[in-house]
Amino acid sequence: MTSEQSRQAEMAGPPADAAEPLPRPKSRNNGSRRRFHGAAVNLFYLPVVIILTVFIIYPLISGIGLSLTNWDGYNATKTFVGLANYRQIFADHNFGTILINTFIYGIGSTVIQQILGLALALLLNTKIHGKTLIRAIIYLPALVAPVVMGIMYYFIFQYQQGALNQILVWLGLPKVAWFNNAHFSVAIIVLVNSIQFVGVSMIIYLSGLQTMDQEVLEAAEVDGAHGWKKFWNVQLPLLAPSFTTSVVLNLIGGLKLYDVIKVLTGGGPGYSTNSLSTYIGTVYFDNQAAGYASAIGVVLFIIIAVVTFAVNKGLAKLEWE
Repeated sequence: MTSEQSRQAEMAGPPADAAEPLPRPKSRNNGSRRRFHGAAVNLFYLPVVIILTVFIIYPLISGIGLSLTNWDGYNATKTFVGLANYRQIFADHNFGTILINTFIYGIGSTVIQQILGLALALLLNTKIHGKTLIRAIIYLPALVAPVVMGIMYYFIFQYQQGALNQILVWLGLPKVAWFNNAHFSVAIIVLVNSIQFVGVSMIIYLSGLQTMDQEVLEAAEVDGAHGWKKFWNVQLPLLAPSFTTSVVLNLIGGLKLYDVIKVLTGGGPGYSTNSLSTYIGTVYFDNQAAGYASAIGVVLFIIIAVVTFAVNKGLAKLEWE
């Protein structure tokens, strides 16, 4: 074959009847391997499902079941009473005051923690000396057990040898029985809880400030936004996700407050400083009415779930103008 014929054959391409290579069939092993791989990934959810079932779902269902009985918490005998325990809640003359206290602890602590936490975050986001040490000192109380924190503040507000009354005596003023007044006691509990966990809000807001887009802040400064105007119109809207997270966490913690109340006042004088959490313990152990305590627990669960859902949805739709 001459060179000219070879060139023409190459230009003509392969013969029309030349068979194209058939595609390789997919291996069944590959498909089964992929399915096994997906099943193996799903197995990682198993520990979480077990933990949720054992520590959340089962106690919740068990508590609802107990709330429909007259169990005393000690004997094996349980009699089904239906909704009698829930009807008793409406007849309980202490429940109204305790419910109001619960919302005061939740909302009051949340408001104080947002104001102080945001102010501290703005301060520590500036160039000041020792801000790492200051941040650690402010956050440190959150690492302390609430019982220990309650004991510390008990010795501050104690009537006889309390540090605050000793200062009043030194100034020539009379001692104050802080825990004999229900309003003082509630305010002290809110203050102690706020001081302990203000560091959590501070860290949330500080992380939000430090992850802001610096180009947006620089553009705002170029447009003449400084100081309060920059904070209100630029930084605060960008902190909306941090605000939502901090409010929801603080609100849940305040609504289920227990340890500090139990250590500082024990719920007294009378039932005037109880929250729903501490009242559940009193009803269960002191009154030996586990069924009624379970009903109050179910009500507390519903309140926290509804309030948290409503606040979360409301803040998620919040538009900063």
